[in-house]
Amino acid sequence: MATKVNSNIKRITVIAVLCAIAYLVSFIFPFKVSFLTFDLKDAIIAISALMYGPIAGLVSSVIVPFLEFITTSETGIYGFIMNFLSSAAFSVTAGIIYKYRRSFSGAILSMCASVLAVTAIMLLANLFITPYYMGVEREMVVELIPSLLLPFNLIKSVINASLTLLIYKPITAAFGRMGMIERKTFSKENSLRSILLVLGCLAVAAAAVVVFVLYLGGTVEF
Repeated sequence: MATKVNSNIKRITVIAVLCAIAYLVSFIFPFKVSFLTFDLKDAIIAISALMYGPIAGLVSSVIVPFLEFITTSETGIYGFIMNFLSSAAFSVTAGIIYKYRRSFSGAILSMCASVLAVTAIMLLANLFITPYYMGVEREMVVELIPSLLLPFNLIKSVINASLTLLIYKPITAAFGRMGMIERKTFSKENSLRSILLVLGCLAVAAAAVVVFVLYLGGTVEF
């Protein structure tokens, strides 16, 4: 019983720390184009889901946007809903797949599925929520899909997916050294694969940022 309680306390602590980090990340490197913005918090939230499953991702997807909503948000309830939907679609999808396929290929698959889930769900959210937020006809939002909404949501989820794959191993290793989770060892083969993964993720993320800036005319604030 004591071991289980201790394990639950550690789990709650890790999730809380990741939520705090995600909240802080929301202030760093915001990507902006037109009336749309995004940051890199979804990648941190997804770590909770990969470590502890989809419920942890869902809970974190409520906590972090709510903290933004009551402290710094300029978009009110609209921003909270859109932030929640984006974070939940990304992290819960990743958590579900990785829960049943905890492997290198499972991690890649979970991120690919998350990219598709976020893109689809946010397009639907834009169609049904944005007209009320902006006070425009739905037809005007539909016209923005090919030129803005689709590429924006695709690019933001690709960047977050790349970052998730980049930071998952270092973050879990750090928690392992602190005794918060079980430490794992990796073979040389896995180390080589990890290097290739890092290079691939950096290349994909860099390409996505270039497309975001050059094609969409977006900005990245440092």
